Formats: sequence, structure tokens, C-alpha cells
Amino acid sequence: MNKVISSIQNPFIRQLVQLKDKSRERKKTGLFLIEGKREIILALKGGYELETILFFPDLFSKTQLNDLTNARLSTVKAQINTIEISKDVYEKLAHRETTEGVLAVAKVKQHVLNELKFVSESPLILVAEAPEKPGNIGALLRTADAANVDAVIIANPKTDLYNPNIIRSSVGCVFTNQIATGSTTEIIEFLKSKNIIIYCAALQASVAYHSQDYTNSTAIVVGTEATGLSNEWLEHADQNIIIPMQGEIDSMNVSVAAGILIFEAKRQRNFK
Repeated sequence: MNKVISSIQNPFIRQLVQLKDKSRERKKTGLFLIEGKREIILALKGGYELETILFFPDLFSKTQLNDLTNARLSTVKAQINTIEISKDVYEKLAHRETTEGVLAVAKVKQHVLNELKFVSESPLILVAEAPEKPGNIGALLRTADAANVDAVIIANPKTDLYNPNIIRSSVGCVFTNQIATGSTTEIIEFLKSKNIIIYCAALQASVAYHSQDYTNSTAIVVGTEATGLSNEWLEHADQNIIIPMQGEIDSMNVSVAAGILIFEAKRQRNFK
């Protein structure tokens, strides 16, 4: 029989509210909240370990719950607790305006650089330095998933990956990409140790992006729209690249720029 929680003052529910709202709590506990059936399924496929599934039966039936728990991959061995929650509790925990009636508590991953595994002999990697806006991070992760890049590396991250706005804006692609984080120095050393060519999107000393060959092991590095890439990246780039602009401005949204660059690389690789 499922446990039932109806009060928003329940200590467990109060802890989950902290997980939703506070990066500090997520880091301390190593846990985070996932909202929505699609996102939960993608997290399971991505090898995330779920501790608890909470559902509001008026929106997410016990039949749907059984289908979800039975759909877990065979590699997921741990028992998942299920808790039925009231409307008040669900509305307290839900982050999105559109409601699906199901949430999960999951364990974070560590996203260590040296744990990245490349199946391809010539990996294609997207690197983003110091992205701040969750919407941009989510869009970058969606682009990376659409192009099926080998990894996404975030340099000097300004927010944790399990911010609900990142999960929402990435439509679950935070779970489908292989992701690592580190300092700019660490990432440059890692890329060079793997003989990965570094292409930096920058205005200085740049050539048109479509003039370059991205069929070898490649990292495409993008910075923020406000400040671009740090000097450390520019000093260690094998080549700076630029998207020629034909209007009045000299930059575009970082996720749009990353999409153009990544898909040029995919085109050259015959979308393999």
C-alpha cells in the first residue's frame, strides 16, 4: 500500500520544498526533484537513481504510476518508494504551471571530467563557459541532445545543473547528455590531453566558422553573450571562429550560435 501525505507541514515535504528552492540543499543532500513523466523516464534512461516517486491521483492515476515504475530499465535495481500526495502538497512542490501530477526525488551525479567516456574515435564536444541563465543552459542542452554530441562540458558553472528551471527549459535533456563540469584551466588541460582541437567562438582573430574542418576530435567553445570567452580560452584555442553577421548587431543568443556551429560540424560528419 502506498504511503499518503496530505499536509504541506509534513517534515519530508518541507525538505522537498527546500530541494526545489535551494541549491545549497541540493548540494548538501545530493538529491533533487524531477517533475513530469517524460523527465522522469529520461532520468531513468540516463542512469539516474530515483529514491521516491510522489503522485497526485487526480492527475496521475495508480495505473499510470504502475506503468511508470514497471518501465524502469532492468539496470535500475534499487527499490523506489511511492507516496500519494494531496492537491495542496502537489501544488506546493510543483514548479511548472502545466500539471502532470507526478514528481520524483533523485540522486545527483558528480559530472567529473575524467569520467567522460567517448564511444566515437573523433568526439564532438560542446563547451560553455560560465553560463548563468538557466534558460540558456537548458537550450544548450537541448541543442546538444538534438545533435547527439559526445559530451557537454560546463566551465566555471554559475548554477547547479539540477535547478528546476534548467530541468524544465532543457525538457529533460539534462538527463540525456553526458555532462561534465570543471574550471576553464582543468577543461583545457583535459581537452589537450585527449588531442581534441579547440575552436572558440570569438570576435578576435577569427575565421568564418564554415571554413574549418570539424571531422576530427573537436570541442566547440562558447561564452556568454555579455562578455564572451575569457582570455584563457582565447590563448589556448587552436582556432577562433565567427558566424558572419549581416545585420546591425555583432552577436546572437548563445544557444542559437552553438546550434549553428554544432550542426555545421554534424553536417561535415554526415550527421553521424
